Amino acid sequence: MPVLGFGVYQNYTTKPSCLEALKAGYKHIDSAQMYRNEAEVGEAVRESGLNRSDLFITTKIASKFHGYDSALKGVDESLARFKFDYVDLFLIHDPLSGKERRLATYKALLEAKAVGKIRTVGVSNYNVHHLEEIKKAGYEMPAVNQIELHPLCQQKPIVDYCRANNIVVQAYCPIIRGNMNHSVIQELAVKHDRDPAQVLVRWSLQRGFVPLPKSATPKRIRSNVKVFDFELSADDVTKLNDLNQGDAGAVSWNPVHCE
Repeated sequence: MPVLGFGVYQNYTTKPSCLEALKAGYKHIDSAQMYRNEAEVGEAVRESGLNRSDLFITTKIASKFHGYDSALKGVDESLARFKFDYVDLFLIHDPLSGKERRLATYKALLEAKAVGKIRTVGVSNYNVHHLEEIKKAGYEMPAVNQIELHPLCQQKPIVDYCRANNIVVQAYCPIIRGNMNHSVIQELAVKHDRDPAQVLVRWSLQRGFVPLPKSATPKRIRSNVKVFDFELSADDVTKLNDLNQGDAGAVSWNPVHCE
């Protein structure tokens, strides 16, 4: 899995944005059934001229489609929209359907993996008790948990659990949906002569997360990927770590406290 991904949530110019991202060097695109842009992602991949095998494509199934049969059907429908033979990572988008349907959906995704339609199975917006129910059911643990994650909302208990169980943590909203006016973020941007978004993406990388910045603006798409030629100091990282506000720092609707 590439350590940096391109998010396409609420992107209404998905195809040109993805083409710009792939041209800029992204190899990882994060989509979802509910984003309604899987087809456009697939078109961009084909028009990019890049080999499908060199790219990492993610999609997700939302709770309204959870259930064993509906999940299997959903995998086939996603593949048809992408026009792909497989998807690299398929996530349960949220845990809102309840334990029984969550586990049935997870089972279906594992079976789709077994027949080659999915390379990797993961979850999104899962809290510790949601992950524990998978373990207690005797299934293999998800490879990924995708959660909102940035200096203002660090979700430490979930991150600690994922690390202890070898679950990769993907970070959505890593640039706080553009709300980067905090004095510490601005200070570090000046110090490193970087955009504030680059500082935040770099923080995420150095913390061991897989950030998924999104933008529909070509200049920002290109800027957000230029984060591998500088490094934040340990003191810089500490300053950003100290910004944590817990749930109060979240900028998206986050269902991790549901049953």
